[in-house]
Amino acid sequence: MPPRRSPHPARPLAALAAVATASALVATFPATTAPAFATADPTLVVATDGDDADPGTLAEPLATVQRAVDLAGPGDVIAVRGGTYALTDDNITIATDGTPDAPITLTAYDGERAIIDGDALPASHTPVGGSIPRDERGAIHQEASHWRINGLEIINGPYGIYCNDCDSNVFSGLTTRDNYESGFQLQGASSGNLILDLDSHGNRDPRKNGESADGLAIKEGSGSGNVVRGARLWNNVDDGFDAWLFGSPITIEDTIAYGNGYNRWDLPDFSGDGNGFKLGGGNPAPAAAHTVTNTISFGNAADGYTDNGNPGALLLTRGTAYDNADVGFQVDRSSPELAANLSVGNATPVDTGDGSTGSGNSWDISGSWTDADLLGTDPGVVTGPRPADGGIPSSDFLRPKDHPDLGATF
Repeated sequence: MPPRRSPHPARPLAALAAVATASALVATFPATTAPAFATADPTLVVATDGDDADPGTLAEPLATVQRAVDLAGPGDVIAVRGGTYALTDDNITIATDGTPDAPITLTAYDGERAIIDGDALPASHTPVGGSIPRDERGAIHQEASHWRINGLEIINGPYGIYCNDCDSNVFSGLTTRDNYESGFQLQGASSGNLILDLDSHGNRDPRKNGESADGLAIKEGSGSGNVVRGARLWNNVDDGFDAWLFGSPITIEDTIAYGNGYNRWDLPDFSGDGNGFKLGGGNPAPAAAHTVTNTISFGNAADGYTDNGNPGALLLTRGTAYDNADVGFQVDRSSPELAANLSVGNATPVDTGDGSTGSGNSWDISGSWTDADLLGTDPGVVTGPRPADGGIPSSDFLRPKDHPDLGATF
């Protein structure tokens, strides 16, 4: 890496287990256990009234996140007090690795709302047709491994978080909103990362008229063991989730994508795609066997789920596609296994090719599904505030009345 140039409230977390415990969780990503992060006795503290000449204690905090990042080493915990941290000339650049046994933690302090605002960064306002140099991508730009980043809100940046060649990181309880490119992008040679309980919304790219700003993109790279769990990806200009040109399997669980692909910013020559889950793509598209389980895609401008030309062996189970403007499940160019999926109110329920397998989907049970077959169609609960554990709130949203094992359940 070149040398550095001279909404929604963050989820509250109780105080903390040892950093070593969080490190151990990364290896297994248990389905019901969120990593813990210690803020009770942080190594370095940042506050809006701090001073970068101070030692970085609770009593004498630092002023900038970058200063704390530059000082931190394996095992250290950076705690950011509540307030808005406006970036001006430079983004926050993370280039130092933690270790498997001693990751570096960057977290909001004790559930306080800490906002990183990149609106004043020059790259945030790249003109139409312009490109963003790699080291300027992201209000937080990371090319490092073994970090735990938790509870921050990242807004108005040239990307929210941009992580390239990143391994074995945990990103939890983050909000990435209103950025000028994708809210969160992971790319390059990146393996073993967990993206947990992400809220990413309102991201757009005026420089490309809506062509590429997604809620969450894991794209243009490869690497095994990347997991997305508990994300909500909504009202982004392009897609909710995008796996364009990513050549390795990604696991997506317990995630919702909605309202993507509409021109809410009056961009000229609008080119947003509007898929809830775009599961590949490229020319040629690599064959990647992504697994998508217990997810909902609703109210998007195009497809609920699309293979986008990915010829791989996709596995889609317990997915719900509702009220999308095009196809609920557009998987005619892949070799998918489809089981216990629900498609209601889409322009076309499903489009599969000769390589499709599976059974027990709504279109296998009946050719006609309507709102009357569902317990509820009001998304207010699942799109509302998260509970204390950081997950997606439970409700009867889009659950079938007579087929409880069909589609997603939250």
